[in-house]
Amino acid sequence: MIKKSSIKFFEDLLNSSSPSGYEEEAAAVFRDYISGFCDKVKTDVMGNTIGALNPEAKMKVMLAGHYDEIGFQIVHISDEGFIYFRPNGGIDKLNVPGSEIMILNERGKVPGIIGKKAIHLLSPRERDKAPDLEDMWIDIGVESKEEAEELVSVGDPIAMRTNVQFMGKNRIVSKGMDDKVGAFIVAETLRELSKRKLNVAVYGVGTVQEEVGLRGVTTSCFGINPDVGFAIDVGFATDVPDVPKKKLGDVTMGKGPELTRSADNNVVLGRFMRKVVKQKKIVYQESAAHRASGGTDTARIQLTREGVATALISIPNRYMHSQVEMCDLRDIEGAIKVLTETIAAFKGNEGFIPGID
Repeated sequence: MIKKSSIKFFEDLLNSSSPSGYEEEAAAVFRDYISGFCDKVKTDVMGNTIGALNPEAKMKVMLAGHYDEIGFQIVHISDEGFIYFRPNGGIDKLNVPGSEIMILNERGKVPGIIGKKAIHLLSPRERDKAPDLEDMWIDIGVESKEEAEELVSVGDPIAMRTNVQFMGKNRIVSKGMDDKVGAFIVAETLRELSKRKLNVAVYGVGTVQEEVGLRGVTTSCFGINPDVGFAIDVGFATDVPDVPKKKLGDVTMGKGPELTRSADNNVVLGRFMRKVVKQKKIVYQESAAHRASGGTDTARIQLTREGVATALISIPNRYMHSQVEMCDLRDIEGAIKVLTETIAAFKGNEGFIPGID
């Protein structure tokens, strides 16, 4: 079971507001936590936070989980004080109307709600169509542009309101689960490995700006120059109605993390990891990525400098890119075990060239 102190950290991380490009709050939570057991900790100019264990070792292993989240940004304030916005990351506009949000700036957090024309006022044609973001607005309870500008400014980032809750015996629901669950797993793997004798250097990174182009991992990986890179992200749980298993595979929450096979995943590292996991009797699920390459930090790690041996570990997630993303604590715990045991098994002289090593 995941420790109570770790769950508290997870809740604090999920409760932080960190739309892509504005991750300071999540970075502070992550940095403060891993400082308790890492040999070195730093936050770079991009906002990535890097914790290192055994940094003098020759072979370098990198873990990456992004702590940025999808959100919005203010582009216009009307004379009436209504706020218009653009997406920051991959927004599903069907989920947006009626959302509670927080506008972030140096003055603090300003609460608001996302409104649109009431259903009673829509034409029959409009009712059958998803509204565009430009037809919605944010209401912060003011009566004029001047009053709004005392609280917010054009360019201010916007996050969904915090809403962490536990459901059933093992489920946790929150906005920003994608991918603060991955950053949590990175931190917990560092904590577990800090108790072990390591033959490799381990760099755990909370990365930024993944949702707008895998940007933070690009710079942090270049700086670390690892031999091995693990990316931890969410994957699509297919145990919900009307999701085609014949297209996306059979992925069930609570049956373990997904170990992915795709062009982004080094086959030699994959065999090594699965051998260790089977020896340790850790439950996991096999997954073929829904596309040949791309979509997670794995792709950028793999192509850094002369190339890196990479593996993607995914946590089954329901309702991705919504305010109510759901994951299972058993899958999270399993991912921590997979990473901990795999990295602890490295001797420090492994090679990962396909067909040779």
